[in-house]
Amino acid sequence: MAMAPADDSALPVHAVHEDADILVLHKPAGLLCVPGRGPDKQDCLSARAQQRWPGALIVHRLDQATSGLVLMARHIEAQRRLGLAFEQRQVHKRYVAVVQGHMGQAGDGTWAEIDLPIAADWERRPLRVIDAALGKPSLTRWCADAHDAAANTTRVLLEPVTGRTHQLRVHLAAVGHAILGDALYADAATQALAPRLLLHASDLALAHPATSEPLQFHLAPDF
Repeated sequence: MAMAPADDSALPVHAVHEDADILVLHKPAGLLCVPGRGPDKQDCLSARAQQRWPGALIVHRLDQATSGLVLMARHIEAQRRLGLAFEQRQVHKRYVAVVQGHMGQAGDGTWAEIDLPIAADWERRPLRVIDAALGKPSLTRWCADAHDAAANTTRVLLEPVTGRTHQLRVHLAAVGHAILGDALYADAATQALAPRLLLHASDLALAHPATSEPLQFHLAPDF
């Protein structure tokens, strides 16, 4: 399935928050976080941010197909502190997704876990696979938010404890509930149910790198 195009590059970057140390930006689906290989992959969130905030530095990434909140640093010391916070799992992230099938008991607030090791699929890069022998420990918390009986889909909340490449997409597909519109891990029928990957980084919570003030940010998905 063709990926939904990113916002026009002439449009401004939407900042959910900005101060002297950090930026919290809204990345649209289809836009790279950092430049890729080739002249056609130079437009990206970091390049757009640097045009408006010279010196802005990437801290973490979202997949190109994923929308939502991305944190950037305004200077190298903020980048160092934020990078350490991510490494020590002090940054709380939550995602929203719509998946194929009836997953869990919606509305009761119960959280469950997907604990499956993920490894690179070297013959089909950039894909990842579940691999008990070679995979790195990978843990995702999930909670069913709502069911759509007519469409046979479930809206789920997701919290990645580890941060493996494609972790949420791989884990959900592995338990039989691929994300709608996922061109890498869903079958053709599930891909066709949405014009884009229905995965959105909705929440970030962290301590401010300069003041240690607790910060929380929320951005609702458009699906």
